[in-house]
Amino acid sequence: MKRIFLLLTFMMSFVQLRADEGMWLMTMIKRLNGVDLKKQGLKLTPEEIYSVNNSSLKDAIVQFGGGCTAEMVSKEGLLFTNHHCGYGQIAALSTPEKDHLTNGFWAMKKSEELPAKGLSVRFLVRMDDVTKRINDKLNNNMSADQRKEIIDAEYKAIQTENSENGKYSVVVRDFFNGNEFYYFVYQDFKDVRLVGTPPNALGKFGGDTDNWEWPRHTADFSVFRVYADANGNPAEYSPNNVPMKPKHALPISLKGYKPGDFAMIVGFPGRTNRYLTSFGIEQMVNKDYPAWVEASKLAMDVMKKYMDADQATKLNYASQYASVANYWKNRQGTIDAVIKNGTISGKKDLEAKFMKWAILPANEVMYSGVLDNIKANYAQFSNRNVERNYASQLQRNAKYIPVAYQLGSLLKTYADQDANGKAAMKTKVTDAIDRMYDGFNTKLEGEMLNSMVNLYQQRVNKDDASATLLSADAKNLSTLAFSSIFATKESALNFVNNPDRLKIDADPLLKLANGFYTDQKLAGDKYAKVDEAFAKNSRIFLDGLRKSQPDTVFYPDANSTMRLTTGSIDTLPVRSDRNYGGINEKNNYYTEINGMVAKYKKGDEEFDLPQDFLDLVKRKDFGQYADKKGFMPVNFLSNNDITGGNSGSPILNGHGHLIGLAFDGNSEALSGDIIFDPKLQKTINVDVRMVLWIIEKYGKAGHLISEMTLVK
Repeated sequence: MKRIFLLLTFMMSFVQLRADEGMWLMTMIKRLNGVDLKKQGLKLTPEEIYSVNNSSLKDAIVQFGGGCTAEMVSKEGLLFTNHHCGYGQIAALSTPEKDHLTNGFWAMKKSEELPAKGLSVRFLVRMDDVTKRINDKLNNNMSADQRKEIIDAEYKAIQTENSENGKYSVVVRDFFNGNEFYYFVYQDFKDVRLVGTPPNALGKFGGDTDNWEWPRHTADFSVFRVYADANGNPAEYSPNNVPMKPKHALPISLKGYKPGDFAMIVGFPGRTNRYLTSFGIEQMVNKDYPAWVEASKLAMDVMKKYMDADQATKLNYASQYASVANYWKNRQGTIDAVIKNGTISGKKDLEAKFMKWAILPANEVMYSGVLDNIKANYAQFSNRNVERNYASQLQRNAKYIPVAYQLGSLLKTYADQDANGKAAMKTKVTDAIDRMYDGFNTKLEGEMLNSMVNLYQQRVNKDDASATLLSADAKNLSTLAFSSIFATKESALNFVNNPDRLKIDADPLLKLANGFYTDQKLAGDKYAKVDEAFAKNSRIFLDGLRKSQPDTVFYPDANSTMRLTTGSIDTLPVRSDRNYGGINEKNNYYTEINGMVAKYKKGDEEFDLPQDFLDLVKRKDFGQYADKKGFMPVNFLSNNDITGGNSGSPILNGHGHLIGLAFDGNSEALSGDIIFDPKLQKTINVDVRMVLWIIEKYGKAGHLISEMTLVK
């Protein structure tokens, strides 16, 4: 990859950096050196990529459901995202009788599109830098409470100044561990409908076995449509709403690509920790992530036992299981990659260089002791962090605890009302019960509670554990739960019809839940001073690190704000433990459909394929979507810098035309959230030609193609 020069005034002088590393804020695009980017293949001007007053590329990119990215592909509000991003909505819209997750779904007209309850998309309207405004009111001598009070007041003022009386959502975020601040103005659309999805066998082909691995052969996409009111404004779902008209929709390229071709990705990456110290990485891979891996694997085993036995349970828990499984493999892969790639030693070398700068007379007072302080902080809260990881998986997967805790307070308030008060509250209470028990499997949740609490008791240091959980009879918690007001939806509704304050106060499951959350709060209070010191030390260290390297551009860690990353189509070294189906080092940048069929295993949950799909491939009925060499492309590689949250992001050529959807990283570089490896870190993308072929030929939904602008 050649070097690309970015001209940035982002707290430092003009410098050089590799274009494939870094997730850049959109305002930085205006400082790109157009001449050098043009040499790489970019044909767009900065104004065509990010503009406040005119239509630009940013107007086609949305945050999807708060945790993924999607892109507008038609002037009728049609969008593409990953299948795994729409997975929860697809599962929620499925029943054993109409199983869209298993069988796929295609709306043949707009009236057949399915409202996705609770789903929204977020458009970026504009952003701006308020670092000076906020930092002018701060100093390092302030306490954490004083600092927070000032920052919160500024956040509130900025939100009021830019929301236009509630028309927009305004978010202010800190960057570089609290050294800089930007605000973001968004417009949220809440009527989003499922238009089409391939069956799970295609959208999740390869399952957990292929997840995070290359080569991949999966049609990881789904299609939704955004609706607005008659005036084009955001609105809650209504049958009277109309397809929204985005300011920009991406043209779609059928031309393909080759190694070295320019590629850029725009999306909403979730979180990276590129400036984590060696002490933080050691804590992560030796203690925190092993706890996460063990707890999540146990939760997966419990879910799968019941999912395999009942299709309704499989649909109800499909999204939760997929999410847990994804992070389980990611966390274990991160541990392996950090050890294999020598990430910790690399960080220690960087810190040694920092210390040479920090002990200089001009720097020593502020910076010379900061790394020792951070090391001491980790020693202080190391066991607490392990507890947090086991506790987080327990709260996430053992639903009886959050259900009892959240409903308990509501039911107590309800029980205390007079007759009129109860009548006024009843709908709110019953709606909450309906929502919290939606898809709830009592037997699964009982076993999950027993298993997760038992693991917690075995693994968590007693001095940092919840006293409530330590004293619980883990083998019999399911019995306790089944005798509770919160045992089932029916028992909770029965309480609503026969409220008894004494009964709910004595409820054993509610006592367990309340005790656990109280213990969590007390632990937070216990470590408040240490956390305050750690936040300050981390902020000072990163401030010093940037000052110690004046010829280096430091990009901000990802934090779910829109970013752009540039790079190119690229290859990976061939591994001896993977089946490449004849692909060699030179052309190891794409996969094609015959390789997908070669993995086919009839009846296998991960590698089965629909017969009508196999028939299409056998006939080579690829239409206009075949590569110029005659094959149907499936997935491809680029060296763009992405992370979780980028799922569904568009990968674009130099003209800003869509060539695919980013959906994964590769196991060789799962330490990428901590350190970017320019040799090994890749993005795995689904080829847009595969997407269109499935829509038209497999889904028989060619009417959707007619909405799009195809570039041949």
